[in-house]
Amino acid sequence: MQTKEADPTATAGKPLRVIKKYPNRRLYDTDTSSYITLAEVKALVMRAEPFVVRDAKTNEDLTRSILLQIILEEETAGVPLFSENMLANMIRFYGHSMQDFMGSYLDKNLQIFMEMQQKMTDQAKGLTPELWQQFMNAQTPLMMGNYFSQSQNAFTQMQEQMLSAFGVKR
Repeated sequence: MQTKEADPTATAGKPLRVIKKYPNRRLYDTDTSSYITLAEVKALVMRAEPFVVRDAKTNEDLTRSILLQIILEEETAGVPLFSENMLANMIRFYGHSMQDFMGSYLDKNLQIFMEMQQKMTDQAKGLTPELWQQFMNAQTPLMMGNYFSQSQNAFTQMQEQMLSAFGVKR
């Protein structure tokens, strides 16, 4: 997925895939030497393939804007992930002194959630749909309790960092 500015290498030894965006809004995958669609970029995300989207003229990193475009399409296509209230609350953080902390807090929480989901998926390999449902019914309360505990720890760490940045000791 997205990497920091102009990082020529990627995680896990995979080369960084470069996609160029042209003024006609077309996306060109330099790896396959072909034009690709936003759906194909989404497929790269789903497969966790490292990539960067660059403006073909200026070489500016456009990865975030393309990812946001994919999210917008997903949000308008079916069952939205974000409620109006959640989106409004997120907007309220822009320009606020807590913006940086909120971004890292959300990022850390989503990472924790993804790790828990992967653990559950690994534990449930080979289950039939009926057994999967039973597994989920038994695991959800445990998983959510663990998630909330880790989320609380992430918030406490964020709070400590904030206080430390202001020179305040607890």
